[in-house]
Amino acid sequence: MTIDTVVMTKNSVISLSESIPEIWNLLNDKDREKVTINTRIVEFKKNQVIYDEEEIPQDLMCLCRGKVKIYKDGVGGRSQIIRMIRPTQYFGYRAYFAKEPYVTAAAAFEPSTVCFIPMNIIESLVVNNAKLGLFFIRELSTDLGIADERVVNLTQKHIRGRLAESLLFLMDNYGLEEDGVTISIYLSREDLANLSNMTTSNAIRTLSNFVDEHLIALDGRKIKIRDAETLRKISRIG
Repeated sequence: MTIDTVVMTKNSVISLSESIPEIWNLLNDKDREKVTINTRIVEFKKNQVIYDEEEIPQDLMCLCRGKVKIYKDGVGGRSQIIRMIRPTQYFGYRAYFAKEPYVTAAAAFEPSTVCFIPMNIIESLVVNNAKLGLFFIRELSTDLGIADERVVNLTQKHIRGRLAESLLFLMDNYGLEEDGVTISIYLSREDLANLSNMTTSNAIRTLSNFVDEHLIALDGRKIKIRDAETLRKISRIG
């Protein structure tokens, strides 16, 4: 076994050079070995919590397989999905750099495999690797820009605009199945509502309206995009 792989189970091996390519390519052989030795791979079941609010951050996490949601519980038991994680994206490290507990939680949308690298290892590498430090600055800056835009969109757009934006976000981030129209992630109506900052009843009603307007088609949790251009127009005008 080379130093770029970690045995996950008896039947599965995760390649770190493929799972964390941006970081891996910025390390020398000695640092790669240090990361490999200290990395652990964890499998999560559907809806299993990966970390919770108020926990003390200890690891950089990278999603190897599956889908993960970052969310925050709100007033009255309602949750707000802050963002969605797709394979090879990093998460869970901002709070460590900020020296604070997690202000959000993370859970698996479906069976998922996550790579954990101790943040004290990452911090020691950043101190001596300017390019790695710049990588995290860019990642945090990108996340901040996305968060700023979502705050405006979720507070100023009307229900139709918010739901159209969420459908396009899912399509652009997770792609379409082989039929070319079905979004490659299946959300419950509640999760879709939480992503769009609306009640579940409003999400169901607006989805039905989109069906009547021939913008989408529904098959259980599967959502088929029939008119992406009109959805983009609805999202733009809010």
